[in-house]
Amino acid sequence: KTLSVISVRLCVHLRNMEGFIRAVQQVEHSNPGLPPLALVKALRRTAGHDDMMTIHFLGASNDLSDAEILETAILNASSFSFFDKAIHHIVTDHGEERGVVLAEDGTTVALAPLLIGLESGLKAKMEGTAPAGIFPLTLGRTLGLSFLSLQDFPPAHRLGPNGCWDSVEHPRMFKLSQPATLATDAMINGGMDGLILGMDLSNLSASEQPRALSETLRGYYSFNLSEVQGMDSVTSHISPRRRELSRSILESFDLHSRVMETLALVWELEKTEWISMDTGVGKAVKDGLETFVKKYCDCPQIIPRCQWGAKPHQGTTIPLSLPLQYLYIHHTYEPSSPCLSFPSCSRDMRAMQRFHQEDRGWSDIGYSFVVGSDGYVYEGRGWHHLGTHTRGHNDVGYGVSIIGNYTTTLPSRYAMDLLRHRLVQCAVHGGGLATNFTIHGHRQVVNYTACPGDAFFSEIRTWEHFRE
Repeated sequence: KTLSVISVRLCVHLRNMEGFIRAVQQVEHSNPGLPPLALVKALRRTAGHDDMMTIHFLGASNDLSDAEILETAILNASSFSFFDKAIHHIVTDHGEERGVVLAEDGTTVALAPLLIGLESGLKAKMEGTAPAGIFPLTLGRTLGLSFLSLQDFPPAHRLGPNGCWDSVEHPRMFKLSQPATLATDAMINGGMDGLILGMDLSNLSASEQPRALSETLRGYYSFNLSEVQGMDSVTSHISPRRRELSRSILESFDLHSRVMETLALVWELEKTEWISMDTGVGKAVKDGLETFVKKYCDCPQIIPRCQWGAKPHQGTTIPLSLPLQYLYIHHTYEPSSPCLSFPSCSRDMRAMQRFHQEDRGWSDIGYSFVVGSDGYVYEGRGWHHLGTHTRGHNDVGYGVSIIGNYTTTLPSRYAMDLLRHRLVQCAVHGGGLATNFTIHGHRQVVNYTACPGDAFFSEIRTWEHFRE
C-alpha cells in the first residue's frame, strides 16, 4: 500500500535524475535483497524494450528465476506507469523529447541506453565474461542507424540536437532546438553513461559485489565538488567527465568496424541484409563517425543559454565572419570565486549578464563563452555572434573567460584544459578559429585592464598559439 501511494506521487514527479533515483530506491527498499540485474531487467520489461538486438545480447527481460519474478511483481503492479513514462524514449511531432531526465550537472540524459548499459555490465559481471553487446546496445546501433537514415544530409546534421527544459528547478518538458535525429544529444549522453557505468560494473573483481542500482546511479550523478576541492581532485567516475571517460574507452575500438558489425547484425536480425549491398553505407558511417568524434569526444559539453537562464539578447545580433584569427582570454574578476556546480555557475552567468546589460548597457553578456569549474563550458554569445569582450577587437576574435579572480591564483587545471585544449580544438574543427590562430590575454590589447589576472596571464604565456 505504501509503495502504491509513492507510485501515484511519482507519476507526476519532476523529470530529473534525482527523482528517478528515488523511485528506484523505493523499489529496492520494498524488495530487500533484489539483485540489481533483476531490477534493470524488470525496468526493461516495464518500458517494453525487448527488441531483437537486446534479446540477442541480454536475453528476454522475463527470463528470470521464479524468485526474481516474484520480487519484481510489485514493480510491475505498482510503478508501471511511472517507469514506463520515464524510460520509454520518443520524440513527439512538436519536438518534445520524452524518456529523458535532467541530471544535477545540467545535462540531459536518456534513460533507455543508460539502463541497457548497466544491464550489460551486470550480466557480464555475473557470468564472468566480457560485456560483448555493450557498445552496440548503448551507442553503436543508435549512431549507425542515425548515419544511414540521413545519408543525404551533411554529417553534422545526422547527430543531435540538444534542447532545453521548461524549468531547471521544476523540469517537466524537454524541447529540442532543431528536428531530431535518432542520436539526439540526450541519447548520446545516456549511451556514453551506460557504456562507462556498464564497463565499470563488468570490471569489478570476483570478490566485489555490485552496489544497489540507486547507489550506482547516485555515485555517478550526485556529487559535491566542494568536498573534493574541484575537478582536479576527482578520480571517481562522475557525469561531468563523461566525454573524456567515453573517449578513453572508444579509443581502444576500431569504431568504424564496430558500427559496421552492429549494422550487419541489425540487418540480419531484421532480415534486411540487402541494405548491406548499398555501396554508400561505409562512407556514411565513416563521415558520421568523424563528426561524432569531433562533436562529442573532442569538443567539451557546452551548456546552452536557455539552460542557464539567459535573458534575450537586446536588439539585433550581429553575425561574425568566420573563421576568426584571435582568441582573447579573460577572467571574470567578479564573480571572484570559482563555481563548482551547475546551479552556482548558472547563477554567476545570470549575474554577469545582468551586470553587462543593466550596468554596462550592453545588449547581452559580453563573452563568447565562459568556463566554469564544474567541468562545463557555458554559452555566452556563442560561435556565430559578435560579442562585447575586447574593445576594438570583438569582430576578429572570441572572448572566453574563466569564472573567478586569478590575480594571485590559477584556475583549476581541469578548467584551463577545457579552454586550452577542448574548446580551442572544437573551434578549429568547427571552422570558428583559423588553424594558425593567436592567443592574447585581454590586457595585451586593452591597456586599462589587468585581465586575466597576473597569475593566469603568466600561465597562458606558456600556451601554444600565444603571441606577445
